[in-house]
Amino acid sequence: MSLAFAPLRHPAFRLLWWANLAANIGLWVQNTGAGWMMTGLDPSPVMVSLVQAASMLPVFLLALPAGAAADIIDRRQYLIAAQAWVLTVASALAVLTWAGWLGPWGLLFFTFCIGMGNALNFPAWAATTPELVPREDLVQAIALNGIGFNLSRAVGPAIGGFVIGLAGTEAAFALNAFCFLVLLLSLLFWKREAPASPLPPEHFLGAMRAGLRFVAASPAMRAAILRACVFFFFTAAVWGLLPLVVRQRLGLGPESYGLMLGVMGAGAVGTGFALPLLRTRLPTRGSMVLAFSLVSSVALALLGVSGHWLPAAVAMLLFGAGWLAAASTLQAAAQFATPAWVRARAIGIYQLCFFGAMTAGAVLWGWAGTQFGVELALLLAAAASGVCAFAVRGWRLDLAPVREAPAVPMPRPEAPAPELGPVLAGDNGRVLEVVRYTVDPTDREDFLAVMREARRVRLRSGAVGWVLLDDVAHPERWIELWSVESWTEHLREAGRLDPADRAVLARAAAFQIGGGPPEAARYLAVEP
Repeated sequence: MSLAFAPLRHPAFRLLWWANLAANIGLWVQNTGAGWMMTGLDPSPVMVSLVQAASMLPVFLLALPAGAAADIIDRRQYLIAAQAWVLTVASALAVLTWAGWLGPWGLLFFTFCIGMGNALNFPAWAATTPELVPREDLVQAIALNGIGFNLSRAVGPAIGGFVIGLAGTEAAFALNAFCFLVLLLSLLFWKREAPASPLPPEHFLGAMRAGLRFVAASPAMRAAILRACVFFFFTAAVWGLLPLVVRQRLGLGPESYGLMLGVMGAGAVGTGFALPLLRTRLPTRGSMVLAFSLVSSVALALLGVSGHWLPAAVAMLLFGAGWLAAASTLQAAAQFATPAWVRARAIGIYQLCFFGAMTAGAVLWGWAGTQFGVELALLLAAAASGVCAFAVRGWRLDLAPVREAPAVPMPRPEAPAPELGPVLAGDNGRVLEVVRYTVDPTDREDFLAVMREARRVRLRSGAVGWVLLDDVAHPERWIELWSVESWTEHLREAGRLDPADRAVLARAAAFQIGGGPPEAARYLAVEP
């Protein structure tokens, strides 16, 4: 099998990929039907634009909560519930439309509800992909997901228009419901091996806080988010200004606008198939994102100066290539930067940030097009995109290789006293954790450098606060303090450490002098 299709050799990924392709086609049919129906119910530009706003707003409202829920609930059951929600709402929308009982605000309400289901889906689907394929196939699996999305965007509106013309808007809505039924049935056939844990599920609000702390303390995840925001903010100029380019500069109609989007989709699909070869030429994720950010910048500039459909089509072909390669690589970087226990909520934060950047970019470049003209706005976006792509290239997307951990005794706290068992079982009160080090003063700077890494390790694994203290009377004595929200959260810490985290903590313990490991202790906060 070609490397481009290698992830499809895994049965679970193949099953869900095809089903998700059907669901994405259904969504584009739904969007086409909703937009067309609104032009008949209330043709004002505001109401028509609110259809798109109603479908996207839930992403901003639910990305982080959806990610937290997908991490603390069995992911298969969570996805089944989300598809059942969309299936129910889509079916109700089709029935009410067929009965003639739906007005403009009712259409917006149902569009918003379907958008809620999609917002619940996004982080869970992204976090599910690493469960379906081995690590070496992950990047291409994400690229195939992008190919599927672009295929659905190319054929979905056309199918929607044909169905509406043949059988009416209610048929388009019914087709969307059928597509989600296909996805729901595929999830029922998927036999997921859920990881077992002796600990109870995380609390919902605590899970969201843990996700935010993880992202804040993860340099690789912050780099993926920053570079995604830069890329999507500037390339959003295409979404905001392409209709004006087609209508005003090229003097073409809506059919040509659809064809331009189709050309972009073709560029994305072709690049998705070529990604395995491209990765041999650009072996690091950072170099891939930089290269295709520059390709997208060239596409923006070419689109800005195009006065004929041919160079504009070339620009959209290049833009589709740059979009797919950069977006799939950035999402892969975010996936690699997150362990399984926090993956869905971290991806939810990532998606929230880049959707926000896209929205802000579309608004800003639309305003710039109004103020300065479409050509100048696209050229400004192209120049700024290229400059900023170079400016953020130092934010590394590739994880540093794991350094070998020294073979040293690690600090181990004493077991809890039996009489405190009922108190700990109540899971009330924060837990303060302490490690006491004795370090040769000549190793001070090296020790501090390792402890800066240890701080990020503690925060990523659940700490709500961390501090390192130096004994002013005995400079060889150090105390590391951090706290977690509860005893159960403390028990989860060890399972959240990956090999790189354990290597950092081992390097910190290696500074201990005098024989034996550093001394560790735990304290429970109690009300006096």
